[in-house]
Amino acid sequence: MKLFLAIAAGGAFGALARYFITQQSVLWLGLGFPYGVLTVNVLGSFVLGIFAELSSVAWEPSPTLRALIIVGFCGAFTTFSSFSLDVALLYERGAFFRAAFYIAASVAFSIGALFCGIALIRSAYS
Repeated sequence: MKLFLAIAAGGAFGALARYFITQQSVLWLGLGFPYGVLTVNVLGSFVLGIFAELSSVAWEPSPTLRALIIVGFCGAFTTFSSFSLDVALLYERGAFFRAAFYIAASVAFSIGALFCGIALIRSAYS
């Protein structure tokens, strides 16, 4: 039961953080491009990279903490399903270049952020 509560708590925090960031991106940048979803996917990948590398080189988190961060927070914070919907909406609007750019940027920046998180922790512990 403790594990499920940890996942729920992490998920609640991750979902609230995602909502806050996406709403702020709309206020600051408008609705023409899904900046918020791109931002949370890149940040979520970065956080996951840091946590994964810290777990392997510096400490061994409990299964509860691991579930809270990886399954709960990162799972609710990153939004691949929203990403898919945004691609479909851009495509349906005829914004083919924006849709292609969004796909490429999301994949490249998220994977790049994951590697940056890993490299950051490796440099701190080497």
